[in-house]
Amino acid sequence: MSRQLPLSSKMGYGVGQLGEGITTVIFGTFTLFFFNQIIGVSATLTAIALAVAIAFDAVSDPVAGSISDRLKSRWGRRLPMMASSSVPLALAIIALFNPPADMHELFYFGWLIVFAVLARLFLTLYHVPHMALGAEIASDYTDRTLVFSFSQAFSTLGTALFAFLMYSYVFPTPEDGSHGLLNAAGYPQLAGIAAAGIVISITLCVWGTKKEIIYLPVWEPEPERLGFRRLWREVTEALGSQSYRMLLAVMVVTLLVLGIEGTFMAYLFVHFWELKTEQMRWLGPMTLLGLPFSVVLIPHLTKRFDKRRLMAVLGACVIINMNILIVLRLFTDLLPANGDFLLFVLFLGVSFASGLLAPAMLVTFNSMFADVADELEFREGVRQEGIIYSARSFAAKAAGSLATIIGGIALDLINFPKGAQVGEIAPETVYLLGLIAGPPAMIVGLSSLWFYYFYELSRERMEEITHILEERRASASHSDPSLALVSYEADEEQ
Repeated sequence: MSRQLPLSSKMGYGVGQLGEGITTVIFGTFTLFFFNQIIGVSATLTAIALAVAIAFDAVSDPVAGSISDRLKSRWGRRLPMMASSSVPLALAIIALFNPPADMHELFYFGWLIVFAVLARLFLTLYHVPHMALGAEIASDYTDRTLVFSFSQAFSTLGTALFAFLMYSYVFPTPEDGSHGLLNAAGYPQLAGIAAAGIVISITLCVWGTKKEIIYLPVWEPEPERLGFRRLWREVTEALGSQSYRMLLAVMVVTLLVLGIEGTFMAYLFVHFWELKTEQMRWLGPMTLLGLPFSVVLIPHLTKRFDKRRLMAVLGACVIINMNILIVLRLFTDLLPANGDFLLFVLFLGVSFASGLLAPAMLVTFNSMFADVADELEFREGVRQEGIIYSARSFAAKAAGSLATIIGGIALDLINFPKGAQVGEIAPETVYLLGLIAGPPAMIVGLSSLWFYYFYELSRERMEEITHILEERRASASHSDPSLALVSYEADEEQ
């Protein structure tokens, strides 16, 4: 029977997502708004800078995954890379929001490129090994979902609490009545608080999971220098799984939809919905109210329902929930006017539903990637969680960056002004903002759920694979360790 992880290890692994949740808010909500509305860089140039950063991710993600899979140390394959990434990532975030004053627009364009690339690089050096570690330390079908439940819970906690702190204490509405997010002095404070949270989160994660090193499966790869041929072979081995390809496809489309929503979020709250920061700050805590229900329910749901079908239902609910208010505002007269307290109550309801649905969806999704890692060991005889999660990491960041690029170009196409106060923008421009943010995201997002039809790793199939892998490891422990991983063909002959 597979070993069940102790609660302390699940907590230790999960707390590492606090820093990632903070970084998600930084890049998903504040970066484009800061460089466009505060610094004055065009939205298109900002989008191009982030596109350059994602080009570097195309190389850094698989390299980080391959190094992580083959690293040898007394701390295992993952923890050394995770520990070494925290301080550089924090410093890159601080630099990103502290550019020199009174420089040319092209200087700020270059500043954004440099520190966005550095921040994403060091995030990769943490994120890829961290996700791979989750697949390694949990081997049971249901316990694996519970491990990622803790991870997603801390991610949601970090996202919500960080946003609450920023809106409450760093970007409150000024006495002159202007919007708090237009306060330039708040962004260096934002970066400093984010940096501290990132370092603390990663440190606690490394400390909380190091006791699991002795239980991790041992794989002795053939010695081979890092190079393009090795990376290409490892990536193509992983992509040989149809289930893996389908997960990547649906992930890119879904996160693209959610990323576009996140890119426009600050603009929508400020100008489309005219919410004050004192109202915006409560949306995160309402998300947290739904989180405990999600964390408790998701292991039971994965016990009862196949992950593929569960993901399709959860994905549809998440996409509809995120866009329904925008669609209703654009095409009906059902919603209260901006400023009406009832409208704020509706936002609280949507936030609660997000806290209930989105973590459950992401937990199941991460658990499905871990199942692919077992399938790869079964099929190819290698443990390559790092490579598997590097492609996942790249897909996630590519979708997020592409969403920012699309958002930046779209803002310039509708001639959205820089630094405008609430009520100063033409109503038709505000309407176009909602039109490009809501309906396309809902249509494309719902269409992407079709990919789940081609996912092959059912519960029965995973139980079969897990049983065979356990037999291999038990046999190898009584013989030559080099025989721990045997070929797929040998299993088939038995």
